[in-house]
Amino acid sequence: MKKIALLGDSIRQLGYGTKVPELLGGEYTVFQPNDNCRFVKYTLRGLFDWKEQLDGSDVIHWNNGLWDTAVNLFDDGKPFTEEGEYVENMLRVARLLKKMSKRVIFATTTPVRPDYPYNDNVIIDRYNAVLVPKLKEMGIVLNDLNALVKPHIYEYIREDDKIHLTEKGIEACAKQVAACIVKG
Repeated sequence: MKKIALLGDSIRQLGYGTKVPELLGGEYTVFQPNDNCRFVKYTLRGLFDWKEQLDGSDVIHWNNGLWDTAVNLFDDGKPFTEEGEYVENMLRVARLLKKMSKRVIFATTTPVRPDYPYNDNVIIDRYNAVLVPKLKEMGIVLNDLNALVKPHIYEYIREDDKIHLTEKGIEACAKQVAACIVKG
C-alpha cells in the first residue's frame, strides 16, 4: 500500500482533496489535514504537527499561494506575503518535505475570477513563475493546476465566491492530481 499526503489551502481542503482518495483507490492510504493549510508560513508550522503522518510518504502533493498572493486585505495594495518571503518559505517547505517523502509534487496556484477583489491573476502568475523553476531545480515535480483551470475559469471557479472550485473544477483538478500521484 502506498502512503500519500495531500497538503494545501482550501483548493485542496474543499476541492480536489475531497475526491483524490476515491480516485486513487484501495492501493493508497491518504493523509490530509482536516485543516485548511492556508498560507505558506501556516503550512510550514503545520509540518511540525503533521510530521508523524508525513514521514515515509511515498508522495506528498502540496499547494500554497492564494492566501499569500492576496492583495488589498488591509487596503495597502500589498500581497499578504511579499514575493521574496513567499519564495524563501516555499523552498524551505520543499526541503523539509523532501526529507519526509520519496517524491514531492507542487501544484501551482490556481487563478481566480477576474472580479475577485482580493487576488489578482497577474500576481498569482508572477509568484508561480518565480517559484516553479526553483522547485524544479530541487527535483520537485510540477502539477500545473493553474494551466488546467485558467482556460476554463468561468466553468471551474465558482461564481458566488470567485476563488473556489466548482464541482467540474473539483473533478478536473482531482483527476489531474491523482494522475500526477500515480504517474510515479
